[in-house]
Amino acid sequence: MFDTILVPTDGSQLSAKAVNAAVQFANEHGSEIVAFSVTEPYMYSALADGFIADTTNTEEFDEDMEKLARAHVEEIASLARAKNVRCRTTTVRSYDPAHEIIAATKRYRCDVIFMATHGRSWLGNLLIGSETQKVLTHSSIPVVVFR
Repeated sequence: MFDTILVPTDGSQLSAKAVNAAVQFANEHGSEIVAFSVTEPYMYSALADGFIADTTNTEEFDEDMEKLARAHVEEIASLARAKNVRCRTTTVRSYDPAHEIIAATKRYRCDVIFMATHGRSWLGNLLIGSETQKVLTHSSIPVVVFR
């Protein structure tokens, strides 16, 4: 039924729940996993009051974030290999993780998304918005959310 599972991760303990469930499900049903991580580019505002932006290390920041994202998806791939589950890994850089998650489902022809809530407080959800909520709102495929 679900041949290809997208598993977005930020490397958190909460994401680990979704990862473990996806690997187990894929093992039991012969599915493939697409391990996916979005890195946000270096963000600064030159207009911020009382703030001087140090833009000399933006490339280093982006490289470090990419290495971290690669480590997160490689961890999923390692868990998948241990259970004989096929797994592809990919990362992207974007200010809009929810959009990238939805785009990845189309790019990799995924049938379902296994993902975690981000763990913010209810106030954080209200003020900032939830990437998980955005994915739930815009996804055309089932989304299994782990808390």
